[in-house]
Amino acid sequence: MRLLTPAWSCTQIRWTPIHHSPGRPSRRLFASSSTDSTPDSDDWETIIGLEIHAQIKTPHKLFSRASTSYADPPNANVELLDAAIPGTLPVLNRDAVRLALLTSIALKCDINKRSTFDRKHYFYHDIPASYQITQHYNPIARNGRLAIRDGDWGSQRAFNVGIQQLQIEQDTAKSQIMGSDRLIDLNRGGAGLMEIVTDPDMRSPEEAAAFVRKLQSVLRRIGSGDGDMEKGNLRIDANVSVNRPGEAWGTRCEIKNLNSLRFLQQAIKSERLRQIAHYTSQPGIPLQRETRGVNEVTGETYSLRSKEDAMDYRYMPDANLPAMVIDEAYLSKLRHEVPELPWETVDRMCTAYDVQKRDVETLIGLDEVNGQGLSYFEGVVQDDPSLGKPAMIWINHVLLGQLTKLGKTWSPEVIPFSLMRDLIQAVIDDKLTNEAGKQVVHHIIDQGHIADMSLGSVLKALNISTDVLSERALRMICIDVVRQLTPKDLAMRDKKGRLPIGMVIGKVMAQTKGQANAIQVKKILEELLKDFK
Repeated sequence: MRLLTPAWSCTQIRWTPIHHSPGRPSRRLFASSSTDSTPDSDDWETIIGLEIHAQIKTPHKLFSRASTSYADPPNANVELLDAAIPGTLPVLNRDAVRLALLTSIALKCDINKRSTFDRKHYFYHDIPASYQITQHYNPIARNGRLAIRDGDWGSQRAFNVGIQQLQIEQDTAKSQIMGSDRLIDLNRGGAGLMEIVTDPDMRSPEEAAAFVRKLQSVLRRIGSGDGDMEKGNLRIDANVSVNRPGEAWGTRCEIKNLNSLRFLQQAIKSERLRQIAHYTSQPGIPLQRETRGVNEVTGETYSLRSKEDAMDYRYMPDANLPAMVIDEAYLSKLRHEVPELPWETVDRMCTAYDVQKRDVETLIGLDEVNGQGLSYFEGVVQDDPSLGKPAMIWINHVLLGQLTKLGKTWSPEVIPFSLMRDLIQAVIDDKLTNEAGKQVVHHIIDQGHIADMSLGSVLKALNISTDVLSERALRMICIDVVRQLTPKDLAMRDKKGRLPIGMVIGKVMAQTKGQANAIQVKKILEELLKDFK
């Protein structure tokens, strides 16, 4: 029997409001005194480290069978354990451990063969048990790294970001203040998290954002998380300090609960300027180490609490959970399950098909989890390097361009890869013009579903022939179009009496229903119009 049911809605749970709760801010936002610019701010170095909380993509919570579905009503997914009912015991979700290990391997971490769980004690509304199960002392993985390349998402240098540790822990519930009430939604409470703690290796807001974007791509490709910051499935705490080059690092301050890359970059910029302003205006007064929030309207940071006021979490081993021992044979099996990572895919495809990095990244972006965009491309080219560039143009620019224009989304079924391959090959073999090929793509997308998805059937429906026009036939069509130019067309001549050749080419292409070779048409028309008066 469940103690909590979907009928126990968020609006029915009422808690006594606490306006000045120890260790937690009220909902008021206190803007910092930092300004948009600080004298000599370019003479300072910024040191940035991140703590990232990524929800593990499992259908059930970390220690209970409650669903992790995002869109369900408040308090619909709550087991007795999630509500901290006495007598309930945690049962570890093995799939969450598997996904955390795959992520650790992808991040080149040292796997801890024997890790343990601890209780982190604090008293607040969003944690009914008054403690969170985490891995403070003995995490599942340590000492990893993620390489950022020059040009990755705006980064202006190549560098490694060290991963201090990756640990598994419970997520907290959602807490919301409405009027004088504090409302609690336990749906998220108890969901599995990976806390990923980095070394302070980043030196700018752009580098911090580049790291988060690359980490998101890893989580999605591994399948361990969707990295969706809008849903709260990935949240960031940023540690920031400044110093003059060559001097010791300054006092760091932590900025909590950043839920978008834009807020991450704004918060780091604001905090950097605030700290520089302090050191330059009050050089003899140490900067107070504190925890800060960010005003999402102004982008400025504000004080939450000083580190001196931070609570003692009284970490202790969780007596209900034994040590977690990872078998070497199981770990070896997982290492073989790690898929090709996004940057490895980019390197391979750029080398194999001589295509641009940004085009490969576009394919990856079509489906970062299952790689359907890449599979579609490889189905079109079928290991033929000569088809690489044409296929990339037709998929990324023609197909995706038409889908965007018509307000539709991509899937491998929109145009089967076999049909796309036949279409591209027909264009390469001069059996179809580019314009005719684009008509085919537009027709298929516009129709939505066609019973016979063969190229011949679609061409027949569009009355497009694959017979190549002879140069003599094409010349006769061009002559006929020039003779039929109207006074309105002739009025478009420039001061030297030249007609806009693009306009005439368009008329020829319309006459041939796009079956003429545009380059050949231009060559013929340039000859015909050279002495045209």
